[in-house]
Amino acid sequence: MKDKRYRPDHQIRCSFCGKTAEEVDQLITGSHASICSECIHSANEILKQSQYHQFQNAEFELPKPAEIKSFLDQYVIGHEKAKKAISVAVYNHYKRILLGNSYDTDDVEIEKSNILLIGPTGVGKTLIAQTLARLLHVPFSISDATTLTEAGYVGEDVENILVRLYHAANFDIEATERGIVFIDEIDKIARKTASPSITRDVSGEGVQQALLKILEGTIAAIPPRGGRKHPEAPMVNINTRNILFIVGGAFDGLTDIIRRRTSQKWIGFGADTQRRNKLSDSELLELVQPEDLLQYGLIPELVGRIPVIIGMHELSEKELLAILVEPKNSLIKQYKKLFELEGIELNFTEKALAEIVNLAVKRKTGARGLRSILEHVMLDIMFKVPSLGNVKECLITEDVILGKAEPILKMSDSRQSA
Repeated sequence: MKDKRYRPDHQIRCSFCGKTAEEVDQLITGSHASICSECIHSANEILKQSQYHQFQNAEFELPKPAEIKSFLDQYVIGHEKAKKAISVAVYNHYKRILLGNSYDTDDVEIEKSNILLIGPTGVGKTLIAQTLARLLHVPFSISDATTLTEAGYVGEDVENILVRLYHAANFDIEATERGIVFIDEIDKIARKTASPSITRDVSGEGVQQALLKILEGTIAAIPPRGGRKHPEAPMVNINTRNILFIVGGAFDGLTDIIRRRTSQKWIGFGADTQRRNKLSDSELLELVQPEDLLQYGLIPELVGRIPVIIGMHELSEKELLAILVEPKNSLIKQYKKLFELEGIELNFTEKALAEIVNLAVKRKTGARGLRSILEHVMLDIMFKVPSLGNVKECLITEDVILGKAEPILKMSDSRQSA
């Protein structure tokens, strides 16, 4: 006999709005109550609005610029001026969000503070953006500008940048609209000349033009699952007005443009020329101006939408050594933890650490070089040592880094073996 509790004789209605099954798209019925698809949608919107207003009203949760920089200091070594500028820009951006729409009726409207980070590879551009997202508990995504093309051409649409952020936000539109997007390799889409192109520049000027609207603030329709747009596919509307865009690039050759510009101000009988030539590339990057970026190949409209321009210097040997051991997630601490899980104490001599830094400097890959060097050195060690079973301590010397010797192992019975 069928259970009549789920198929009552009377007409089923939504327990919230009272509509019948014929009046709505779907009606979900339980043993004692029913709810229609419209009420489910309304309840979902109420929950999202509640979460959004909690964010809007949580002013005490927004850290001050000094607190933001202090948090960055725990993960990012050096770049004091850059961290200070970023802390102020991020604070002002999220303060603007917390104000909501209250300033729309005033005479002053606060605009977005998108950020451009300029510096060689491995200096920490991506790390800064990731650390900011971790501090602020907002969705974060990374996109590569080199894969982007104009709509209709082979490659990724610019809107795919927002699709990644939407996925990082777990498909929450409200969370997506206050997230952080990092666009790397922005210098690779510079047009070839400073003059406007009269032909299609599919991966250069055309992409810059496509980026303008989402950087400034627009309602962008994106395919929820990514891929190319299709007229019949469902779309999700994302408002980019409160999304913080951080773009980065190495901008090879930009220092030459800055040097030529600054030399015009220092024309004389030789003394100023010598002073100009003594400036390092790092010092020149701190003098970057919007007109230098225009000369490099960025279009004026794009430069105007990125008001905060920060030059990041190449890391010194002292800073690379600090990166190796000091941050909370430093490489040495990570390897020590991996060995600790095996009951083994891992140690490095000071000369070994210095040699790792020396090799990274020679490769000119910045902090990224540190990881590749350590991965190469530690591969055989991490393969062999766990199988020995009675290792108490593992010491990495300078010769181990250079590939001239094996690590010094201290066994649990106090015997040592090479």
